[in-house]
Amino acid sequence: MDTVPKSVKNQSARSAGTDLLAQPGKGGAPRAAGEAGKAVPAVRSGWLAASFALVFLVLAAALLFSGAAGAAQLGDAGSLTRWGLPAAKALQNISMAAVIGSLVFAVGILPKNLNFRRVRKSASGRQAPAEPEHPAFTRALALTSAASVVWTLSALAVMVLTYSDVSGLPLGFDAGYTAGLGSFLTDFSTGRAWLAVSIIAAVVTALTFGVRSVGMLAFTLVLSVGALLPQALIGHSAGGDDHSAAVNSIGLHLLGVCLWIGGIIVLAVISRQLGSITGVVLTRFSALAGFAFALVFLSGVVNASLRITSLDQLGTPWGALVLFKAALTLLLGILGLMHRRWVIPRLAGANPSRTPAREGSTGGVQQGGLSAQRVLWQLITVELAIMGAVSGVAVALGRTAPPRSEELPTNASPARILTGYDLPPELTGERYLTEWRPDWLWVAIILTLATAYLIGLVKVRRRGDKWPLLRAACWLTGLLALGYITSGAPAVYGMVLFSTHMLGHMALTMVVPLFLVLGAPVTLALKALTPRTDGTRGIREWILIGVHSRFSKIVTNPVFAAVNFAGSIVVFYYSDLFGFALREHVGHELMVVHFLLTGYIFILTMIGIDPLPNRAPYPLRLVILLATMAFHAFFGVAVMGGTALIQASYFGNMGREWGLSALADQQLGGSLMWGIGEIPTLFVAIGVAYQWSRSDARETRRSDRAAERNNDADLTAYNNMFANLAQRDAGTPDQGDR
Repeated sequence: MDTVPKSVKNQSARSAGTDLLAQPGKGGAPRAAGEAGKAVPAVRSGWLAASFALVFLVLAAALLFSGAAGAAQLGDAGSLTRWGLPAAKALQNISMAAVIGSLVFAVGILPKNLNFRRVRKSASGRQAPAEPEHPAFTRALALTSAASVVWTLSALAVMVLTYSDVSGLPLGFDAGYTAGLGSFLTDFSTGRAWLAVSIIAAVVTALTFGVRSVGMLAFTLVLSVGALLPQALIGHSAGGDDHSAAVNSIGLHLLGVCLWIGGIIVLAVISRQLGSITGVVLTRFSALAGFAFALVFLSGVVNASLRITSLDQLGTPWGALVLFKAALTLLLGILGLMHRRWVIPRLAGANPSRTPAREGSTGGVQQGGLSAQRVLWQLITVELAIMGAVSGVAVALGRTAPPRSEELPTNASPARILTGYDLPPELTGERYLTEWRPDWLWVAIILTLATAYLIGLVKVRRRGDKWPLLRAACWLTGLLALGYITSGAPAVYGMVLFSTHMLGHMALTMVVPLFLVLGAPVTLALKALTPRTDGTRGIREWILIGVHSRFSKIVTNPVFAAVNFAGSIVVFYYSDLFGFALREHVGHELMVVHFLLTGYIFILTMIGIDPLPNRAPYPLRLVILLATMAFHAFFGVAVMGGTALIQASYFGNMGREWGLSALADQQLGGSLMWGIGEIPTLFVAIGVAYQWSRSDARETRRSDRAAERNNDADLTAYNNMFANLAQRDAGTPDQGDR
């Protein structure tokens, strides 16, 4: 069984103030950041209310500017729906961001306890009494509960008002209206999406009032983030051309907005409770905010480019609102840079736990720390106001018609109807390299993973530790291959050709994971990330929890990993899951995630060096590899000899006039699976044999060193045993002499 290296476990916490907790002052409260007798700088509640009001003021102005507030010529639902729906959406967006942001703070940024100490069981089995909660943690969870209630109510309001808007019926309570509303919630994608959001918000609300452990709060956070998916599927650009790119960019945009705006809201609400851990909290949030800013801005650019086909369309009301929103977003990025370059270093330098010589006799910090905190909360107040304006403009954009039509052309080809895209040109060797369609979700994931790996590599090597560059090359190669599979020709032609789809599938399960596993990302992360000492759980702590969890023990069991790796192929291709992945964008992304993870876990159990709960002996690994190789060959031969078309309603109706027939192409896909799938398996088998050889060599050297230390005591005892047996046999009379 592999364990975390001792050097990783014992790594000292030497980051720049990221794990410092100030000692509490009298009465159990955290010591204030200012001098004794002076008020602690914080965001005033009046500014919070003003920023909240600014959302609706900017929303109203943007609706009037774009004309979206005007009555519809056909089927107008009335002024209550025209104004109430965008207002409810704005309230839903803000409250959802507050819920997600406060949960992020509770799970990974704020300390739960006022004084952290590891709880150990006494000899009697009783645990020491729990420490009181940190005031900032308590305040953040109070915000979570209050915001989740508002989120649930506003989501329900959006659901009802959306039906009024799309049906053109004013709000009513008669039987016909309620019957139509019920049909809208069950038979239409928009209604089902808002029903799902309302249910998720209600469940999150119940959990926020009932759970307190960090683990359950993490589960609540994951559930709340799941509410972004149905909203991305029905976003204001998701119904237009290039549906997949629009959904991905909207989803990434919503995630970044919730992390960024939600975090700023939480900072403002808990500003008075932070005290002398302000610098620590701001340092941790700053890294997250930088990532969220990049996510928001770049995804916004992608989404806008899908709706705008020429620069002159920027002069339309929709284009003007986009430019205004982009300018405000850049301004927020500049303010965030000021936090990182000026405010955070001064707060860290004034932290009493780091510079005790600068403390005054009263126990407060130097005046510089107080002025830095004052500037901090002034900047955050400005950010709140700007974010309020951005939120209002964002909702108005959803109510404004974009320059590019979002309607499916009346003369759409069969391929356009089935896949959402026109049929690509005939596949040639050259087009394997020239045909691209970016999948922005995976582009974002790949860039994030590559950047994080390189940062960890630089950090480890600067510290003087060794990390083979070959591992980094393998990791980056795997990410490049993943980018090609998800955005290159395998993605473009995999939607119309079964053979190309199978080629991409085998690369996802065998080629990409092979390089990623050789990169050993978990080991690098454990080396690069500094352990936290204040009881909070950062990325390193969550990685260790995941590695040693019961779920990890199950999925990384070599037998389970092999069955999942091989068996899921049959379940997927001979069920409706394949059709769901072909026709629905969510199904396609889930397919990519599933095959990538199953391949990664399987290869990790075979040749990975990252820590795992269980490791199979080398002979068993080779047996498992031979079994999976045989299963792949059997399945490939079955597809090659099949005479029934898999997903005939899809591949058989593509309207493709070039290339092989649908059935012949399917049989080609089976042969590719049979032939190509065995090559990576062979490399994995070679890797297992190599590791087995090295393990035997290490064991031999260990035995030799032990023999040198004890003068071959084991060999001497072994020889003495045979000598004693020989003497006993020599002294035993023969049976025939009796």
